[in-house]
Order: sequence, then structure tokens, then C-alpha cells
Amino acid sequence: MTTLYLVRHGETVGNANHIMQGQTHGELNDKGREQARELAVQMSSEHIDVFVASDLWRAVETCRILAEPYGAEVINTELLRERDWGSFTGRYIPDLKDVEWPDDIETIDALKSRARRFIDFIRENFPEKRVLAVGHGIINKAIQAVFYDKEMKDIAPMRNTEVRQLML
Repeated sequence: MTTLYLVRHGETVGNANHIMQGQTHGELNDKGREQARELAVQMSSEHIDVFVASDLWRAVETCRILAEPYGAEVINTELLRERDWGSFTGRYIPDLKDVEWPDDIETIDALKSRARRFIDFIRENFPEKRVLAVGHGIINKAIQAVFYDKEMKDIAPMRNTEVRQLML
């Protein structure tokens, strides 16, 4: 059985300013880097075989901080990218409350399909390993929804640098 430690990246400038980042790279702020360093200390007693991150910079940087004590490299994958928010990307989130969703937002079905491919990728490439994977709020929610066979709305949101363990 593969153990997956699913992590959300540290706080970003966009998170702090309530900006819809989507598939932009984003940048950790000082608080986000500190969150990642604190998590690295908390995880130091865990044996981790493999570190995987979304290819978006905010996840890569978080994962590199977590992998550093292990002297490990980080494997990047587009499968862990955040949901594509289309023309909502870069917008101030509170302004979107009652706005009709445009057609260019990645659908839930497409997101869950990507989540399934990510789970398959981990199972196939890292059997019997302990994998720490840094993703984003919505893709991590989709991964859990697929894994537990639940609706996305039934998965609690993850805080920055929160960890959830899945036994694949």
C-alpha cells in the first residue's frame, strides 16, 4: 500500500490578498515560507520516500522546503495543478460572489478526471512508498473526493500547509 501525504502549499501573496490564482504560478509570502518550514519540522519524524509537487511555483517552493531536510529532489507534475479558473483568474475573490460563471472554467468532471489520473500516477509509479505531494486547495479536494467517492462539497477545505493522509 502506498501512503500519500497530501499537502496544500503555503500561503501566497494572492491568498493573502484574496486573488483567484488558478493556474498562475503565484508566490509564497513570508508567512507561507514559515508555514512550510514549520511543517518540515513537524514531518521530520516521518519517513518520506518521494516528494511530488504541482508544477506551479507556489507548490514547488513549498515542496522544496519540505524535501530539503531529506536531501531529496522534487518531482513536478501538471496533474497537481490548481483548477483552471479561466477568466476568473487574477480577479478579487469577493467581487465574484454573485457573478455568473464563465464557460472557460475547468469543469468539476475534468478536475476529477485529473485527480483520478494523479492517484493512478502515484499508485503506478510509487507502489509501497511514502509519498508527500504538494498541491492546491481545489485539486486536493478533488483528489479526496475521488478517493473517498464523495462529492466535492463534502470534503472540508484544506488550510495552507495542512496535511491529509490517504492510504492508496
